[in-house]
Amino acid sequence: MAHANRVRRPTRRIRIRRVRAAGLLVGIAAIAAVLGYQLLASSFSTAASPLDVVRTERRGAAGEAVPSTVWPAYGQAAFVQTGRAQLQAGPNQHAAPIASVAKVMTAYLVLRDHPLRLGQDGPRITLTDADVADTDRRRGQHESVVSIAAGEQLTELQALQALLLPSANNIAAVLARWDSGSVDRFVIRMNAGARSLGMTHTQYTDPSGYDDATVSTAADQVRIVERAMRLPAFASIVATPSATLPVAGLVHNTDTLLGRDGFVGVKTGSDDAAGGCFAFRAIRWIDGKRATITGVVLGQPGEDQIAAGLAAADAMVDRIAGHPARRGAAWAPTTRETPVPPAAAQRRGRSATGRLPPLAARGPSTVGRRGSR
Repeated sequence: MAHANRVRRPTRRIRIRRVRAAGLLVGIAAIAAVLGYQLLASSFSTAASPLDVVRTERRGAAGEAVPSTVWPAYGQAAFVQTGRAQLQAGPNQHAAPIASVAKVMTAYLVLRDHPLRLGQDGPRITLTDADVADTDRRRGQHESVVSIAAGEQLTELQALQALLLPSANNIAAVLARWDSGSVDRFVIRMNAGARSLGMTHTQYTDPSGYDDATVSTAADQVRIVERAMRLPAFASIVATPSATLPVAGLVHNTDTLLGRDGFVGVKTGSDDAAGGCFAFRAIRWIDGKRATITGVVLGQPGEDQIAAGLAAADAMVDRIAGHPARRGAAWAPTTRETPVPPAAAQRRGRSATGRLPPLAARGPSTVGRRGSR
């Protein structure tokens, strides 16, 4: 019996060690999972300088609130200016539909997961019968889409151009599935990204912004716009007046301020719930120094919602730069356009003045009304 006990003790010890080792491995796996999630979240904020929000309702000195006269009369707006750590937020900040401004986050995530250097086209995405059916469904409910065909191949660059220039909702879904395997998984990542950037009043429910439940504030959206514009590929795409896609053909940027008044992009948005929205970057000379203004206007009223958003941003940048506001709700594009040589204008799909041709003259590649542009 004594010999049997001596045999059992080592066996029992071995079993205990194995249980402890298994428990240790489970613990290590759990810790690794937590660290992995934190690493994913931190990837949005690595080397980021925090933007302190200053809500503006009065005049103030440097470092305080800007004059209330800077802000549009309607909706909400916010901006950040180079050389200043504070993100200036106007009155009436509240979570509201943002329409296609949501596509800034979509493009940002795609480019973070599949980086493009300037001049690169990236991998090819093959469109399917299901993509065509989804496009037909969206067209039927008057969303903004670009025409596609089953078997068509879009490079990553072309897909992002379709997303950001004519504001194609169908390509937002294509990119979401390509990046994350499903739209639902991609939306989870959109919200994780928003949280990591401190966008505390933002909720994404779809990658295009067509869903009115996709809401945010102007101040929150400035954070993602500022981050996206750090990516050279993103900045290059939103500064492009037009692009050519395999099936849709020539598509144009809905941002008709591009190349005027120092505006260098970013993204329009419009629908009945959101009104006119515009996320933008403009470069101006202020007090003899070159200044970059990154801002967002939301909820601008007007029969032409896109024009209302553009006009509000243009007038706000004028006021930030110390220029007198122009009269009227609409800007006059023929008076302050950046001249474009006729030959270059033809190559870029613009008139000789630099203005985009009327929407009716741009061909059938895009169809849109609400939640579209």
